[in-house]
Amino acid sequence: MREKAGFYAEAKTNTAVCAVVNLLLVVLKFAAGFWGRSSALVADGLHSLSDLLTDLAVFIGLRFSEQPADECHNYGHEKYETLVTALIGIFLFIAGYEVLKAGVAKIIQIARGTIPPGPSHIALAVALLSIIAKEILYRYSAAVGRRLNLPSVTANAWHHRSDAFSSIGVFIGIGGSILLGEKWLVLDPLASVVVSLFIFQVAYRVIVPSIHELTDAAVSEEQKKKITDIIHSCAKVKAFHKLRTRKIGNKVIIDMHILVDKEIDLISAHNIASSLEEELKQVFNTSAIITIHVEPDVTA
Repeated sequence: MREKAGFYAEAKTNTAVCAVVNLLLVVLKFAAGFWGRSSALVADGLHSLSDLLTDLAVFIGLRFSEQPADECHNYGHEKYETLVTALIGIFLFIAGYEVLKAGVAKIIQIARGTIPPGPSHIALAVALLSIIAKEILYRYSAAVGRRLNLPSVTANAWHHRSDAFSSIGVFIGIGGSILLGEKWLVLDPLASVVVSLFIFQVAYRVIVPSIHELTDAAVSEEQKKKITDIIHSCAKVKAFHKLRTRKIGNKVIIDMHILVDKEIDLISAHNIASSLEEELKQVFNTSAIITIHVEPDVTA
């Protein structure tokens, strides 16, 4: 239990750090966007606000996920994390839509002849700061997510990188508007439109796997092959059938029926199943939940 507490403590520390940085970026982007006359930076601030909301959602999800199994949740609470990951994807999609809407509205305004004041250097500086900060958060969160095998933290890392992409587009748009003059002010909102497409792509990559897990989809073909290879490597297992798999958070659930020599005793059959279970856990982590039903091979 202490090991599990430390596991989630590291994830929550990562999320808390990200939340503080995102809060600072939200304030800076909105302030610099309004005072620096950059609609792209204001839209980027909205994206950072979605990042902050995502950090809070991840923190809540981790808080639920670390609870041990109980009478109501026999397999644990890890699907809360999956639910939060899906919510992150939804937040990303909403952020992308808002960035797209604001950018298109500004482009239409300029096309109709209403030339707004150009962005200032303060907006450019904040966009550059955002690129650096969000890329650091991405690398930090991605490393924690991979090490702990937590999809919500990994999804949040991609949220940070999408914000970095957003800020790169904003930086180019603001810089182009400043350097090229009034005729190129459209670069500022145009950058936000291009960035919204990147955000939609990341949202798709986050939402789809979460939906698969919430609907008890099987593990990937690559993981399924690992399972079958391990079963085939066990010489005392004559055959297997009814292999079923799914995921709960970072846990893999594996159910199967195996056929063994009909002449062996119960203890030997049990030892074969236990040995197979240990081999699978070496590959899929000790937290994997494996159920093996042993049957006699009556074909021999």
